[in-house]
Amino acid sequence: RMAAAPPSYCFVAFPPCSKDGLVVFGKNSARPRDEVQEVVYFAAAEHDPGSKVECTYIEIEQVPKTHAVVLSRPSWLWGAEMGANEHGVCVANEAVVTREPASESEALLGMDLVRLGLERGATAKEALDVIVALLEEHGQGGNYFEDGSSCHTFQSAFLIVDRNEAWILETSGKYWAAEKITEGVKCICNQLSLTTKIDAEHPELRNYVKSQGWWNGDSDFNFSEVFSLADDHLACCSGRESLEKQGGDVSAQAMIDVLRDKDSGVCVDSESFLTTASIVSVLPQDPSFPCIHYFTGTPDPSRSIFKPFIFVDDVKLVPKVQSPSFGNDDPAKKIPRFQEKPDRRHELYKAHEWARSLLENDQDKGQKLMRIMLDLEKQGLEAMEDILSRTEILDPAEVVDLFYDCVDTELKFFK
Repeated sequence: RMAAAPPSYCFVAFPPCSKDGLVVFGKNSARPRDEVQEVVYFAAAEHDPGSKVECTYIEIEQVPKTHAVVLSRPSWLWGAEMGANEHGVCVANEAVVTREPASESEALLGMDLVRLGLERGATAKEALDVIVALLEEHGQGGNYFEDGSSCHTFQSAFLIVDRNEAWILETSGKYWAAEKITEGVKCICNQLSLTTKIDAEHPELRNYVKSQGWWNGDSDFNFSEVFSLADDHLACCSGRESLEKQGGDVSAQAMIDVLRDKDSGVCVDSESFLTTASIVSVLPQDPSFPCIHYFTGTPDPSRSIFKPFIFVDDVKLVPKVQSPSFGNDDPAKKIPRFQEKPDRRHELYKAHEWARSLLENDQDKGQKLMRIMLDLEKQGLEAMEDILSRTEILDPAEVVDLFYDCVDTELKFFK
């Protein structure tokens, strides 16, 4: 039996379900409980002809120019669980299991494709085209976890969003199908969700599934039915109802509330998996307003706070949410891989561990600390709402150290 895919959840809400002409995106990243996620920023860059880029396991051709990106990623790998670029594109991935066993051979990870899509695509559709072209050229495969004792492999699904539209992209090997979304609320989780509404697909997809005997060509082509094991593509998303109940009021706060909900299962805290990091992004459909991306950088959103990031030139880097770098000595880079596990905790993660033990051991102090933290988060959310309701253009100097200051303030409260 294949291992269960980690139960991450990704959401997008479009007007009229969301507030004030905003597209709202969110993801809870469920990963092995002890894995550390860091939040990293890479500036836009130009690259020499013929240069290569070293992804998690393989090296591929670099492109002439990469966009600025901000990523939340497991700190041992090159790619990302989720992130955004300077053009207001957001991408998140899901590990999924299909009837086709995922490859153990080292190729591109789903997480590498998230980052590559963001670095190379200025719109959601461009990011999708990048991902499927790289899938065709290099394939997907390799260990999803930092685990020297066994290889955990999955196929990938993606939610790719910009200010105007979203694409749900689901893959099995190099084969794929995608659906375009421009309204309502959508959720993807660790199961296939595409059915018969397919707006783009691998040119050989239908021939391939016919040749495998998975579809006879007479009935409607239903991607999930064809590619899922048995009936596990049925009921996916418990968080979608709570967002739909908001009426036309899905806001950053509403998305955060859904991501914090343990009862619905969206906020995962199980024996094997934990929500190790979360993101919420607000993308105004009016391009004269900035996109705002909120990251936790710490596990369990019900005990973390969402801190805003806005792309501007010379944005201040935040070493306190970056894991230590081990360079070529990193056990993830040596073969055989993962023979030991270095301590990858960053400063915010360590402070958060202390706060978590306080919450568990001293209820009164813990609750008081949590109230202060949520108040801090609320101030950030209100300040961002203010930016989105102004008529004058945002002065970059005002937000150049926004994320830095929020992390710094959070650390001060923990101390």
